[in-house]
Amino acid sequence: MDPAAPTPDTAPDGAPTSASRRGRATPADGPRRPKRPVARRAFLAGGLAVALTVGGSAAWAANRFLIPHVEITDVAAYEAAHATASATASATAEPAATAATETSLTDTSFSDGSTSVAVSTVTTDMLTYYVADVVLGDATDLRSAFANNQFGENITQTTSEMAAANDAVFAINGDYYGFRSTGIEIRNGVVYRDEGARQGLAFYTDGHVEVYDETQTAAAELLASGVWNTLSFGPAIVENGEVVDGIDSVEVDTNVGNHSIQGDQPRTAVGVIDDNHLVFVVVDGRQEGYSEGVTLPGLAEILLSLGATTAYNLDGGGSSTMYFNGQVINSPSNGGERGTSDILYVAG
Repeated sequence: MDPAAPTPDTAPDGAPTSASRRGRATPADGPRRPKRPVARRAFLAGGLAVALTVGGSAAWAANRFLIPHVEITDVAAYEAAHATASATASATAEPAATAATETSLTDTSFSDGSTSVAVSTVTTDMLTYYVADVVLGDATDLRSAFANNQFGENITQTTSEMAAANDAVFAINGDYYGFRSTGIEIRNGVVYRDEGARQGLAFYTDGHVEVYDETQTAAAELLASGVWNTLSFGPAIVENGEVVDGIDSVEVDTNVGNHSIQGDQPRTAVGVIDDNHLVFVVVDGRQEGYSEGVTLPGLAEILLSLGATTAYNLDGGGSSTMYFNGQVINSPSNGGERGTSDILYVAG
């Protein structure tokens, strides 16, 4: 070592030397106990704690958001076993007056008896959205399907895969119930979840649709009153024919993740024009030069312009998908379909 070089004030492992603690060491200091093992143990312990923290967080996140948790392995069988008598009768009955009516299908329309779907595209300056005007011969003609025919958290399929598996002629993404463990989920007249947490939407077998407070009721009460399907996302964006105040600052969830659903975004929504007359809208977004998306108030204005007196926001962003006649007709923001947990559909 160069005699002129200063003596290091720290040991190679970062522990301070005696010289740096009390001035330069002398023989009177006596032999010094080595500090390396203590520092190394502290370093290893700290590293292990960090690793466990990071690893634990990653494991928690994977378990919460990625790993499928299947609660019902065969939804079709479950519905067959648990459907109420009234729901089963409504779903299987064929109106005598329309029994012999032929099915019609074109690139933009479908009709089967009293049930019809007409799709259209609206393009304005930097905004493109897709509209499906749906008239139901019976309220139970609007059905729900779950990814992989299973119910639980983090179970996903694309909208088109679920639609094809259920012979759907028309489908949109639903409320992505599988991202959360709360909400009231009644689908096709069967209760799947009863954890009221937010503002929901209820479709009744008599054809009317209501916005309701999940925390003020229970799934059994809704089922007894004639509810066929519920959605748990929101918020309601149109009520009594007017844009709902405050929707530009609402949060859907309070769990980990991006709580806000504000700004110009891809959107999916359902609007109510009359009993058994619905309008579905999917807005493309996050695609510069094509369609930037829309705010919640902007989405509400679109639904109002289509004649909706009630409208409800569904899962958006990369989930926003409209399917008709065997193909996705909008342009999902991820560059392709994103897997989601459920759809609403009309069978062909």
